[in-house]
Amino acid sequence: MTADAAAAIPAVSTNPLFKPGGNLREETVTWVHHWTDRLFSFKTTRDPSFRFINGQFAMIGLLVNDKPLLRAYSMVSANYDENLEFLSIKVPDGPLTSRLQHIKVGERIIVGRKATGTLLQDNLIPGKTLWLLATGTGLAPFMSIIKDPDAYERYERVVLVHGCRDVAELAYGDFITKELPENEFFGDAVKQKLLYYPTVTREAFRNQGRITDLIKNGKLFADLGQPAFDIERDRVMLCGSPAMLADLRAIMDGLGWKEGSTTGAGHYVIEKAFVEQ
Repeated sequence: MTADAAAAIPAVSTNPLFKPGGNLREETVTWVHHWTDRLFSFKTTRDPSFRFINGQFAMIGLLVNDKPLLRAYSMVSANYDENLEFLSIKVPDGPLTSRLQHIKVGERIIVGRKATGTLLQDNLIPGKTLWLLATGTGLAPFMSIIKDPDAYERYERVVLVHGCRDVAELAYGDFITKELPENEFFGDAVKQKLLYYPTVTREAFRNQGRITDLIKNGKLFADLGQPAFDIERDRVMLCGSPAMLADLRAIMDGLGWKEGSTTGAGHYVIEKAFVEQ
């Protein structure tokens, strides 16, 4: 751990920032996993009073020079999990991730008390197939959603598409394909309804190409055995890089689809709070 990172974690929780009823709380890191030299996940304790809807994000971070340095992170964990889990990139000169990537079990981070976000099932007009389209760490909120039994009750099919540059960055692939289908409460629904489509752009893999290109050329639908997007049947959630969001929004808008939000349900929703630092 760097000296800056160590200094960012207070020895005791006496800072007035964390007073009862305030907007911030401290949580203890319980698990860290480094997928690659650019990507890692970690879990923390969870205050029982912290509530969120699957798909939402919270502001998390560290104290730097006695001031909170926070960024928006979607929860990988489901809203019924005892711990909070997050997925993060590592930016060498990023104000937050240059420090956060060095955290260890037993250290503390800051978590905001309020969760928010637009990737909510209630922000979509009811449909039959739910498409979750993600690049990079945009996978995080969809991990929460595919652990939500409600998603399998609402939809006949849930399709998770995750695009990355390299195979090693396809985080949680084993969990999605091996562990989740064995869930004792809703594993059968996962087996019957969840389709997982990982794709990469920079090396050989069973699926290759950018999500936007795979949609435009129809390969995504052909590979999955699913019909092309239909406004009456399909609903789409988008989370990823700004370029990916702009391209896919153009596709959705070109089909005549309406974007949903907390003020009105639509055919697709976008999460704009993307962590790059």
